[in-house]
Amino acid sequence: MRQTGILPDQDIAALFKANALKSPRALDTNQIQPASLDLRLGDKAYRVRASFLPGPDHLVADKLERLKLHEIDLTGGAVLETGCVYIVPLLESLALPAEVSASANPKSSTGRLDIFTRVMTDRGHEFDKIAAGYHGPLYLEVSPRTFPIVVRAGSRLSQIRFRIGNAVLSESELRDLHRAEMLVATEPPNISGGGIALSIDLDGDKDGLVGYRGKHHTGLVDVDKRAAQDVVDFWEPIYKSGAGEIVLDPDEFYILVSREAVHVPPLYAAE
Repeated sequence: MRQTGILPDQDIAALFKANALKSPRALDTNQIQPASLDLRLGDKAYRVRASFLPGPDHLVADKLERLKLHEIDLTGGAVLETGCVYIVPLLESLALPAEVSASANPKSSTGRLDIFTRVMTDRGHEFDKIAAGYHGPLYLEVSPRTFPIVVRAGSRLSQIRFRIGNAVLSESELRDLHRAEMLVATEPPNISGGGIALSIDLDGDKDGLVGYRGKHHTGLVDVDKRAAQDVVDFWEPIYKSGAGEIVLDPDEFYILVSREAVHVPPLYAAE
């Protein structure tokens, strides 16, 4: 296992072999990604009134027992409605070595469906942060914002990255890497706050299409079925205006294209 940095796929597989990562079900064939692990929903979901964190002195299960409104069986699939908050115990649990920490974030497909997700741990006081050496279960907060969704045990909405030490590049390191590898196809790159800013492409394609806005009151989206829906049933196309600008309405969901193409070198990961 590497001494510092984000753990690659072979080290994630080694965590399973060492029982630092556990699951009652065998891993899916493509569950381990090049620098992350997809997390799978368990058999039950619990609707709660609002989001919560357990805090340093409590377990998530204890909080759930007090705050849950009702329980939902996911084994045969179930609908999660927009505007509701659900807590789902995940199939994966952790027994991390003392030097290994982790962070979680939604999968890109989850973000494109406007599904708000955050990972929680026992005695946690931050979402999506797993302390070094954590031993215990993982839970996912799920809140569909635009489309009602169908999920089931084994659905994968979030992913986790494992790291040793400080894996974040400084601004000077980012600039050096950009000069060597061309991280974004623009000059000069907007590097600040430890990241690279991206801008929106308002020129669009040959037809002037610049993005999409999610429709309201749509049908269900099954998160496990790829390319199964017609775009126009869920999305309203947005075309460029003569003014070269776009007004984003509050509480609406948009998908827009960046002006810059992004390149992530093989020895690095990006969020």
